[in-house]
Amino acid sequence: MASFRTGSTAIATHPLRLFSGSANRPLAEEVARHLRIKLGRAKTSWFPDTEVHVLIQEVVRGQDVFILQSCSAPVNDHLMELLLFIDAFRRASAHSITVVLPYFPYARQDRMSRGREAVSAKVVANMIERLGADRVMYVDIHNPAIQGFFDIPVDPLSALPILTDYFKTQPWTREAVVVAADVGRAKLAGKFAESLHLPLVIMHKRRESVNRVKTTHIVGDIEGKIPIVVDDIIAGGSLLTQLDALVEAGAQPEIHLAITHPVLLPTALEHLENPIIRELVVTNTIHLPPEKRHPKIHVLSVAPLLAEVIKRIHAGESISPLLRLT
Repeated sequence: MASFRTGSTAIATHPLRLFSGSANRPLAEEVARHLRIKLGRAKTSWFPDTEVHVLIQEVVRGQDVFILQSCSAPVNDHLMELLLFIDAFRRASAHSITVVLPYFPYARQDRMSRGREAVSAKVVANMIERLGADRVMYVDIHNPAIQGFFDIPVDPLSALPILTDYFKTQPWTREAVVVAADVGRAKLAGKFAESLHLPLVIMHKRRESVNRVKTTHIVGDIEGKIPIVVDDIIAGGSLLTQLDALVEAGAQPEIHLAITHPVLLPTALEHLENPIIRELVVTNTIHLPPEKRHPKIHVLSVAPLLAEVIKRIHAGESISPLLRLT
């Protein structure tokens, strides 16, 4: 597993505080343990008409506040909760507010693909910034260009070191090949392959409808190899329906997937029953409830990474060494 230094010799003037929204409290608690601090006390409640109400239950004046919230489903509830927390911390005179977004919402709506569409990722960035956040960090965002939507510091973290460290421990990796889920993921998969010293293969796809994608051809030598398919998000599972094409092209019927964010809609869980899928390796950027914990899913933790980045930001130290593979 990837290891991250959690010690610091610098002296911070303002106390470090970590708070959590309701989306992924287990991850926030794990980060707090790595930081050796207590998670801040705050409360989120929902009124009968579905309005969200947040309350900070302790003094944060003059403190460096980090608020961790993965905006997974229900996305709008968790996003609104985050925005209200930012406003509450600003009104409570926090010295600084850093938003820790392990999973960034609306990241796939990052441009106008046709006329009269909203650029929703930009809307999210505007709201976070204008409400008073001083800094944002996220993990493996769908489009790295989203960093430019902000005029405040952004730390684009990656779980790739954590994922690749896992595969480096597997005895069969020498027989493997890294597969980019599509052309758009070629850069991501290329870094993954470089870290593992493995060849890169790219799946070319054609979208036939909103919900239907077809693999047209595969570029690279996959004959007799064990595929490690790399992507940033697994949601409805359209990728999982395309894996038979790898076996038809000569790959071994033993496919491993390395995907950072496990959105995992019900259809994806159904596709995991395909016998050629050996495992789905994900991270805990999104909390998996019991109904999504399929036996083939292996979860790795990003908590040590987040804790080390938070420590370094608070202490005014460089985080560049932690941005490898991003």
